[in-house]
Amino acid sequence: MARIGARFARSEPRRTVRELLLGLLAPIERKNGWWLAEQAGHASPDRMQRLLRTAVWDTDAVAGDLRDLVVEHLGHRDGILVADETGYLKKGVCSVGVQRQYSGTAGRVENSQIGVFLAYVSPRGRALLDRRLYLPRSWSDDERRCTAASVPDEVLFATKPELALAMVDTAIAAGVPAGWFTADEAYGLDPALRAGLRERGMAYVLAVACNTLVNTTPVQRERVDRVAALLPEQAWQTRSAGPGSKGQRLYDWAWVTIHDQGEGRHSLLVRRGSDGQLAYYLCWTPASVPLVRLVTVAGSRWSIEESFQTAKGQVGLDQYQCRGWRAWHRFTLLAMIALALLTVVTIAHRSSTSSPELIDLTLAETRRLIATALPTAATQAAVLAWSRWRRRHQASAKRSHYRRRSEPSTSV
Repeated sequence: MARIGARFARSEPRRTVRELLLGLLAPIERKNGWWLAEQAGHASPDRMQRLLRTAVWDTDAVAGDLRDLVVEHLGHRDGILVADETGYLKKGVCSVGVQRQYSGTAGRVENSQIGVFLAYVSPRGRALLDRRLYLPRSWSDDERRCTAASVPDEVLFATKPELALAMVDTAIAAGVPAGWFTADEAYGLDPALRAGLRERGMAYVLAVACNTLVNTTPVQRERVDRVAALLPEQAWQTRSAGPGSKGQRLYDWAWVTIHDQGEGRHSLLVRRGSDGQLAYYLCWTPASVPLVRLVTVAGSRWSIEESFQTAKGQVGLDQYQCRGWRAWHRFTLLAMIALALLTVVTIAHRSSTSSPELIDLTLAETRRLIATALPTAATQAAVLAWSRWRRRHQASAKRSHYRRRSEPSTSV
């Protein structure tokens, strides 16, 4: 709070954001406005909702404070930026950006929102650094829907790779120490993203599909799976993509120079698993680098998926009840701050608690330890009052739902 407190002009939102952050770290069943307000001892969720929807505070400046916190504790000259998206399953059509679209969270097409995130990974640790809500054309082209969800007028349709590149620009402008970028196929297959990274001097290792074409000579193009099939066995080297839950993640890797326009070194990296399955990466570096560096960057891509799991499981990243543009960005930012706090505290105390008889302190264990010291306003009277409050509002929602279902359809 000493770091972000000045971003809040009035004392009430300053107190409320502190209570919300404490609630995100607390061992409560859900991390939405109702539960957070009950944990804070409020009589209703109004203050929490006001903080996210209408309270005056500098969201962009707080996002900058998060970047500063991450860089201060995790910053390293070998830092890597990792982009990926995560889905939020929703009901109805009013939550900003919601539509039927593919969600990796569900593994299928579902009614959902999609958030594009940027993570920072270094030898010191990892944290979520930035976020953007993906606004489909069904929203960006509908002025009425955007107005109802308070989408700013300057927000136009942008693809997910465009959102990722915008976050890279923000990180570069803020001086985040990172010279590498990695992402999955959804981003690796976008030529504009690859060109934009090269223009910024940002080296990359980007996953691509097996049918991607590359220039094996200045005049000949081949599919990457065809290139891999022609490689002799001596072209493969076993390297670790980093530690996993069961030890080092060992794969066979092959590295092939490819031809492309512009400066720097273009190459194709191929990973072979123990089951023979292959994965392909387009790589670019301003200067020559060793194979082990490319392997390390490729292996760091999984860090953001693990960060999503931790953020959803520990600080409720996906448990919000926000329909509007501003509320989504504010809640997500505060959840990212809570995750960064857990990361910083965990890393700071690992060295002091390290022992051959103990596993390293985890973020989940850190949150449990912090929770034992958190204040709580959960008196018996307050718990009963909140039970009545929730049931009253759920009954009202039930009546409204049944009333809408009984109304005659107006569709043609």
